[in-house]
Formats: sequence, structure tokens, C-alpha cells
Amino acid sequence: MSSRNIDSYSIPPAVRRAASSFRLAGWVSLWSQGVLAIVSALVLLFAAANLNSPVVSQPTIPGVAVPTTTMVNNPGTGLGSLFALIGLLILLGGVFWAYRYVMLSRQLKVADAQVRPKRTTVIQALQIGILISLSGILVTLMGAFATVGSLFGRSVTQQFGGILGSLQFIRPIDILVVQANINIILAHFIALLASLWLLRSINR
Repeated sequence: MSSRNIDSYSIPPAVRRAASSFRLAGWVSLWSQGVLAIVSALVLLFAAANLNSPVVSQPTIPGVAVPTTTMVNNPGTGLGSLFALIGLLILLGGVFWAYRYVMLSRQLKVADAQVRPKRTTVIQALQIGILISLSGILVTLMGAFATVGSLFGRSVTQQFGGILGSLQFIRPIDILVVQANINIILAHFIALLASLWLLRSINR
């Protein structure tokens, strides 16, 4: 029997199961958050580049139709983008913490019980991961509420038409900000599920 097999059998079965769970959940969480973070970052960059783009509006004045170009600045969408950016930064911290789970899985496979992470250390790491996910969800939800509320107000104003309504059109770029918020919330939710699943696994 090789020394590697001897080391493997010297680790308690519960610790081996915990190591396998941390490895699986860590990689799934890392890749899921990483992909969604990249997509969200690209969407926010595109939205930021076009947030204050000029819009051609045409006032509805009887007998007169003169197109005008106006810079549209929507504070609600801008605030939503800001919160989405903060949520994205927290998401990057979540990606790092998912890799921390992978490293914990490797440390749990160490045969020496003195070097192996203690149960309290593992639980503390999971609690920090849950806190990161919850804070990211909270911040990004605030951004989603700000954006959706702003778009709702513009849609109501749009019903009145006229000069004011033409400057309050909902643009596709505004919907992209909502999409970025949803992607970030989904990424944090996946990380939260992974942390809760791991917490349940080690408590069995």
C-alpha cells in the first residue's frame, strides 16, 4: 500500500467528506460568480459609456416638428449603476472567498491533525462567506429598486407625451442596468447557497 493511501485512510471519514464538499462547492461557486461578474462588469461598462448619450427628441407642438438633441441624465439609473458597482466589488470578494473554500478542502486533506484546520476555523470561514453574500445581495437589491423605481416614474411621465415625455423615454441601456443588477444578485445567491450547503454538511 502506498504512503498516499496510508495518509488517506488516516483522515477521519467525516473530514474526507467535508474536504470533498468544500472542493465541489468552492469550484462551483468560484466559476459561477466569476462568469457572472465578468458579464456584469461588461454590461456596466457599456451602460456607463452610454448613460448620458444624446437623445433626439421631437416636441409635439401643433404645426411644428423640430427635432432637438438633448443630453438625458437619469439620476435613478445612475444610482442603480453605483449600487450595482458596489455589489460587483463585493462579488469579487466572494470569488476570492470561494477560492478560500477550495484551499480549505486541500488543508482538510492533510493527514496531520495538528496542521488540519479546526472545526471553529471552518465554521468561521463559512460565516464570513454568508456575510459577504448577504451584504452583496442587500446592496445590489437597493440598486435594482432605485433603477426600477426610476424606470417606472419615467414610464408614467411618458404617457403624457409632449416635450417632457420625449425626454423621459426608457432606453434599452436602462434595461441593461437592471440586467446587471439581476446577474450580480444571482451570483451572490449561488454563493450563499454554497455556503449554507457546506454549513449543513459539516453539521451532519
